[in-house]
Amino acid sequence: MNRVGQYSAFADVAIFEAVRTPWVDLGGALSQVSPIDLGIKVGREVLARAGIDPLAVDSVLAGSMAQASFDAYLLPRHIGLYSGVAQAVPALGVQRICATGFELLRQAAEQLRDEVQLALCVASESMSRNPIAAYTHRDGFRLGGEVQFKDFLWEALYDPAPGLDMIATADNLARRYGLSREAVDRHACDSHQRALQAQRDGAWAEEIVTVDNQVFELEGYQPRGISLARWAGAVSVDSHPRPTDLAALARLRTVHPDGVQTAGNSCAVVDGAAAALVGRASACTHPPLARLLASAVVGVAPEFMGIGPAPAIRLLLQRSGLNLGDIDRFEINEAQAAQVLAVAHELELDSTRLNVQGGSLALGHPLAATGLRLVMTLARQLRQHNLRYGIASACVGGGQGMALLIENPTYRA
Repeated sequence: MNRVGQYSAFADVAIFEAVRTPWVDLGGALSQVSPIDLGIKVGREVLARAGIDPLAVDSVLAGSMAQASFDAYLLPRHIGLYSGVAQAVPALGVQRICATGFELLRQAAEQLRDEVQLALCVASESMSRNPIAAYTHRDGFRLGGEVQFKDFLWEALYDPAPGLDMIATADNLARRYGLSREAVDRHACDSHQRALQAQRDGAWAEEIVTVDNQVFELEGYQPRGISLARWAGAVSVDSHPRPTDLAALARLRTVHPDGVQTAGNSCAVVDGAAAALVGRASACTHPPLARLLASAVVGVAPEFMGIGPAPAIRLLLQRSGLNLGDIDRFEINEAQAAQVLAVAHELELDSTRLNVQGGSLALGHPLAATGLRLVMTLARQLRQHNLRYGIASACVGGGQGMALLIENPTYRA
């Protein structure tokens, strides 16, 4: 049997509302905040903005990659409870690395086939709180033995199957597709410039919720909350987009001597959280943010993991009966510049429809939360410009790609 991936179509699924925190640089204002509390913040906010009683939620789905607090096992459950969801409503942890935000939406849509009417989806990531960890010292330390504490955030970027880190997989794609250092730097420069312009235009104002010190109360239980870094005030904008130029990017040293990827043309490391409410389109009393039409997920070679969006998008289009020309906007996660350029080359994408407000090279990539950001950003672009279809996609470490197809419910031909 020739396996090409998994495809799901959804007939009556809508994203009612979606919000996120600002994406804030590693070690910045959000660096001391548990991802659970960031998740509670956006969970509460998305319900408030949608004007929906938390007691109407039937399912809580939440994702986070790093074990970034000692109560990390409880992340989905505590996000649900402290967001005001009924105690009887179950919570589920979801993980597909960089596509976790997409997977949350897919699983919510699948649950709507049964008894669920409304699902709260939350993705939260504290890259700053990734631990320094050891897995081999439960029984103590031997005299003269190796001490094996390592930086989880750094080590997690290495895939032992091909023996490569994620940067090296992007360098592999640069060689396969003939991408020069200048080409990947130019894409990074464009990403920053587009993001800065979008920020000036207020493109993300509707989706961002300001984060400040806050206490979350839950009757009968211990309070918890957000305490920003001592020097920080309220945070209301993404911190990483910054002016740059090709000359500045060209001065940066490549991570690998024979590669093209640098710190400047790879995604920024940031903290942040996002949330979405998913329900039946037929139950909406006013146009939702977007209709969720279909999802596709595929596997690819781990050593070329960044190409994953290309076959995922192909499968999505083939099974949905659409062509590339039918898609008005693409949001493809920029894990590395060479990676997203390779996908664009493979699909022959028009750059005027791809990441038109910049991408993760400029904004940053809080692993679990990025998928939700891509979808909400895409949905608002479609509505603003009266466009019909959009695809959000991402590569996944280990060799996968995932893509979602959404439709603007207010589109008029």
